[in-house]
Amino acid sequence: MSKIFAFGERMDEYAVPVLNEREVRASAGILFLFAMLAFMNAWLAGNFRLTKIFVIAFLIDFTIRIFVNPKYSPTMILGRFAVRHQAPEYVGAPQKRFAWAIGFVLAITMLWLIVINNVIGPINLLVCATCLTLMFFESAFGICLGCKIYNLFAKQQAQLCPGGTCEVDQRQDKQKLGLAQVAIVAVFLGVIGFVGQRLLPSAQAGAAAASGPSAAATDGKCTPPDWAVAMGHAEMWKLHNNCK
Repeated sequence: MSKIFAFGERMDEYAVPVLNEREVRASAGILFLFAMLAFMNAWLAGNFRLTKIFVIAFLIDFTIRIFVNPKYSPTMILGRFAVRHQAPEYVGAPQKRFAWAIGFVLAITMLWLIVINNVIGPINLLVCATCLTLMFFESAFGICLGCKIYNLFAKQQAQLCPGGTCEVDQRQDKQKLGLAQVAIVAVFLGVIGFVGQRLLPSAQAGAAAASGPSAAATDGKCTPPDWAVAMGHAEMWKLHNNCK
């Protein structure tokens, strides 16, 4: 029974139970992909069906991770398969459990709001944005924000963090950013912002001319639906439907 109900792998060379960080990041990437699809489907189309399905799937996955064993989590299994040819990178399991507990609480909140009570409003956006941020940082950068919070409450600080970030260490010279690199990023963002400002008005004008918003307005097609008004999305809805 202990092999089924466990959290992390016990290895002689490590003082704490460990998880394979590559599997964890792969799993976070899979969840982030489907979470983003569900979020955009709700945001742009007003269809919350995919969001409800994702919330239930997310909750089942995290329940298995926390209360049974991470290696039986469906997305961890998929992540393990995806990185099966990569050398493992072992990280401490205790801080991951705390971080996943945060995700579990967020999933319970979304279950209560969206699935059970069908609530539509800003609180949903806040919870979704929090989940997306946590999963994005985990999958893209290998930064576990929940693990950072863990260190604020745990008596024993996190051990075996990805990239050795738990240990006090000095960055190597090759890791430091120079003024030239900062300037390149600043110029890049400035160019993109300039291009966006120049192209956006003409794109909006072209879309408005093609769709004929005045005609649409007369037949009621530019009246925002109730769900868009309820979540404060009325003006954005008009923009998406070429009504502005």
